[in-house]
Order: sequence, then C-alpha cells, then structure tokens
Amino acid sequence: MEYTIFQYIYFFFLYSFIGWVFEEVLAAFKYGRFVNRGFVNGPLCMKYGFCMIVILTDVSDLMDNPFLQFVMCFVIITVIQYVAAALVRKITGHRLWDYSGHKWNLNGYVSVRTSLFWSVTAMLCIWLVHPFLYILYELLPLRVLKVLEVVLLVLFAVDVLVTAATMLKWKIQGNVYDTVAAGLEKTKQSIGEKLIFMIQKRMYRAFPEMEHQEKSEADGFGKPVNRVFAKGLCFDKLFWIFFISALVGDWIETVFVWATSGVLMSRSSLLYGTFSIVWGLGGAIATGLLYSLQKRNDRYIFIAGFFMGGVYEYSCSVFTEVVFGTTFWDYSHMPFNINGRINLLFCFFWGVLAIVWLKLLYPAVSRVIEKIPPVAGKVLTYILVFAMALDMLISSVALMRYVDRKQQAGADTAVEQFLDHTYPDSFIEWVYPNMKITD
Repeated sequence: MEYTIFQYIYFFFLYSFIGWVFEEVLAAFKYGRFVNRGFVNGPLCMKYGFCMIVILTDVSDLMDNPFLQFVMCFVIITVIQYVAAALVRKITGHRLWDYSGHKWNLNGYVSVRTSLFWSVTAMLCIWLVHPFLYILYELLPLRVLKVLEVVLLVLFAVDVLVTAATMLKWKIQGNVYDTVAAGLEKTKQSIGEKLIFMIQKRMYRAFPEMEHQEKSEADGFGKPVNRVFAKGLCFDKLFWIFFISALVGDWIETVFVWATSGVLMSRSSLLYGTFSIVWGLGGAIATGLLYSLQKRNDRYIFIAGFFMGGVYEYSCSVFTEVVFGTTFWDYSHMPFNINGRINLLFCFFWGVLAIVWLKLLYPAVSRVIEKIPPVAGKVLTYILVFAMALDMLISSVALMRYVDRKQQAGADTAVEQFLDHTYPDSFIEWVYPNMKITD
C-alpha cells in the first residue's frame, strides 16, 4: 500500500515515540528507575521509526505470506540496527548497545536473538497496532495534523543538530538551539518519570512487600516474598485458562477436522494466531462456574456441563449472527438440534468435557500457571490481554467490512479502502472457511 509523505512523517514520529516508551518500560522493570533512552533529547528512539517506515514500505503487501513477511522484517531490522550502531561508533567512538555477550552476534552490533525478538515485535505492530494508527490518522483533521507535523519536524531537526554538535564538539551560535534541546530533554524526563511512577504504583499494588525493598540494578523493583503467581481462582488465573483453552481448543478442532475429513483448514476465531474464542471463553467460564463442584460427584459436573455448554454454544451462535451477520457452524443436519445452533450429541460432549477438565486437566494446568515467576507473570498477563484485545478488535472490524463488501457496499472512505486492501476476501475466507453470511 502506498502512503503519502505526511503519513510517513506521522508514522515515523509515532513509532519512534512508541519505541521509546517500550524501551522505558523495559528499563523500569530492569532497573526500577528512569533511564535516558534514545539518541536525541526528545522522547524518541529513531531506529524504531526508521525501521517501521522501511518495513511498511516493503512488507505491507505481504499479508497473505507471513513467513516471507517475517524474513523481510528480520533482514531490514538487522541491517538498520547494524548500520546505526556502526555509524554511531564511528562518529562518536561510543556504543549505544553491545551484544558481544550474545551467541551469533556480529561485532556486537546485532545478534540473532535480538533480531528475532524485534522481528516478532515488528510483525505484531504491523498486524495489531498499525491498522489503528492508520485509522486514527484518517480521523484526525488533516490541516491540523500537517501543521503539527511541520512543528515536530522543526523541533526534531534542532534536536538532532544539537545532539550532533554536542557529540562532535561543534559550536552553535544562538541560545535558541540549547533552549529547544533543554525543553525536549525536560519533557522526556517528565514523561519517563510519570511512566515509571505508573508502573511502580501498579506493581506495588500487586506486590505490597516490594514497596519497602531497596531497588537495585539487578532486581529493579525487587522480588516478591513468598508469592505464588495467580494462586487460587483470580483474574490472572482465569485469563491464562482462557488463553490456553483458546490455543489448545483451536488445535484440537483443526486436528479433528483433518482426521475426519482429510482437509486441513483454519478453525481460528481471530485473524492473527490460532485462537478459538469459543473454546477460550468456554474454558474460563466453565472454570469460574464449576470450580465449586470440583470435589462433588461426577454426575453433578456432567449435568452442569451438559446444560451450561449447550446454553453457551447457543449464545455464541446468536451473538455472531446478530453482531456480524454471520454463522460459523450449523447443526441443522444433525438429529436433536435446536435451530441448528446446538445438538444433543455435542451437549453430551460438553458434559464429558466438564468432568475431564475439572477433575484431570485443570489441576495440572493450574500448577503449571502458578510456577510462572510472579512479576514476569503479571507483566506477561498485561501484554497478552492488550494483544488479545487488539486482535479481537481488528478481527471484528475486518469481518464487518467483509460482510459489507459481500452486500455490495462500496469503499467510500480511506478507512474502508485500507480495510479492503489489508484484509481482502481471500484472507478472510482462508481464516473463516465455514463462515456463512445470514440474510
């Protein structure tokens, strides 16, 4: 997809800022304090902006080939990171980062491990973040946005000039340059400290004993004392049950369909990732509602699972039809069905599955979840909740636009054109092969 020069400027500043925030969050958990990240005085990490500009230019048309998209991201990130590190080392004599301690590194400028990590991050940005940044651009007043971009470019140019002059020991006449640079540095410090404070406040709320510990370079916030992650039945535990059930449920369905029909097809509910929301919500809801029956006789669990599973599956079918105008399964051809949404056989399966889950699988899964380090588990939970929310949102938007296209609705806005280009019919139908549009 082609972008205008103003869109490129918009993306550069946003991704540079997002990259800086990401670096500060990492530093917060590593050191427990504000760390001045980035080459310039302002709250920007330019390498993220440059990388994303090149990636958007080169790989945005490869949505139907994620493997090639990943390889392109890996190459682009590795080259830009190496060139940037080498130039800074050549000009200033200093390193901004050093990966000499990593396996398979090249002069300490790049390493396979870091390039893989940033490539995965870039892919997630393309899939989950970029669509919303583009939509936001189209919703903002264009004239105001252009004026703002010009102002930011001027401030950025002054910032780069002052930074280069400081490192190369140039003399710049006029106080305006130092004033601008000092103002940007103050803004950067203020935003960074507020970000650190927000993270600390949230982590101290989750782990009160850490507030009284002395922060260190090694431990950052410190370590929770005698804490077990997601112990008992809590939000963290239910979310991980949702996540694992959605992942494994999709795999089970895929294998079942392949074994019974010989056809390997997508069974995912979302555009990105092998996740079945029906299985995920089913696992979380069943755990929450049946938890009190864990020590009861199997027949009580079976009866509860039989009826709750049927009601849940029926509700999911109604929801997708009302909200999206689509149906993802139809049991009309099976005996003892109700409006093609549920049937007696699958309700029986829900009852058996409730027993297997509550008596055999849940205790083992719960023990594995509780072995996750507390702080890492809490942070990873936040990340996954955010990523899943974005995935659900963009999948819903793309699906509704697909239904509109099938009903002969034209692309009247730039947002609709973007959705048509990024999520064409072939992509939607590959992810949802059994989907039918209701009249």
